[in-house]
Amino acid sequence: MFSDRIRGLAVRVGVVVVASILGVLFLWMGGYDPAAAARAMVRGSFGSWDTFVSITLVRSVPLILTGLAVGLAFRAGIWNIGAEGQLYAGAIGAAWVALSFPGLPAWILVPMVMMSAAIGGALWALIPTLMRLRLGVGEVITTILMNFLGVHLASYVVHGPLQESTGVFPQTDRIAEHASLPMLLPGTRLHWGFGLALIVAAGLAVIFRRARFGFQLRAVGSSLQAAASAGRINVRRVIFITFLGSGAIAGIAGGTEVAGVTFALYEGLSPGWGYTAIAVALLAGLDPLGIVFSGILFAALHAGSAAMQRDAGVPLAWVGVVEAIVILAVLVIIQKRHAHSGGGGL
Repeated sequence: MFSDRIRGLAVRVGVVVVASILGVLFLWMGGYDPAAAARAMVRGSFGSWDTFVSITLVRSVPLILTGLAVGLAFRAGIWNIGAEGQLYAGAIGAAWVALSFPGLPAWILVPMVMMSAAIGGALWALIPTLMRLRLGVGEVITTILMNFLGVHLASYVVHGPLQESTGVFPQTDRIAEHASLPMLLPGTRLHWGFGLALIVAAGLAVIFRRARFGFQLRAVGSSLQAAASAGRINVRRVIFITFLGSGAIAGIAGGTEVAGVTFALYEGLSPGWGYTAIAVALLAGLDPLGIVFSGILFAALHAGSAAMQRDAGVPLAWVGVVEAIVILAVLVIIQKRHAHSGGGGL
């Protein structure tokens, strides 16, 4: 078991190294200075304590949470590609509650905001869940379609029922200060959403390794037919709970952005965190604690990309190229393992 963990860690480190080397080659072929780009990226993500905490770690929160959402679903063999839409649903729910009940004290309002975000994400996952369980419709297509609906629903509410009071900007009014997440580290921008992400990761790790439901979840993910034929696992129940739990975690990611960073719901709130989450989860091998570090790594890429553009003249699109290389490398590894084992899940 321990040797397998070491081997898996070595493989993932190798993926990052290979992706970095290919990224350097592509930058050089594109006429950019790879050394200058690397220095700019490091300065923009790890250049100082405040940069690391207030920029990189803050940006890692939605990536970690959506990565955990994807990792939870994938563990059960549920191809939830809808974390982006579920994030938006959670953000809408959080903004609505924060703006509707500004008179409540913080100790009641903040948990309500986070709970409404979780409920919003779970409800957004409910339709693909029921379509799979009752109609046999694959969740890949339905969750992708729900992403588009989530994005457009957020656009509608900030142009309509939740638009700010002047009616000029595509956003909501600013939420009350006591509806926002408190700072985790005083003097920085790191809010308690990061602490919440760590708690969710630790909780999932315990469930996967210690709880009976975690065993059932992994069994369904390894072989749905075998789990169903065993007779002691209610496969439909496991899928239902896991799918909605995945949506709830993605919804919390949207809630933390509204309550911890933007303090309002904006059109285009997410730059694609729900899609990047797939790479975050796969690079970590779907391990919850590994997703924390993977999320920080991808957050560092995003945080350093602005410095790369400003100081080295490298377009932001190059970060997407590196992400794509990581995804392809991980998928190649997964496919080889799958072929070697003769089947099984991620």
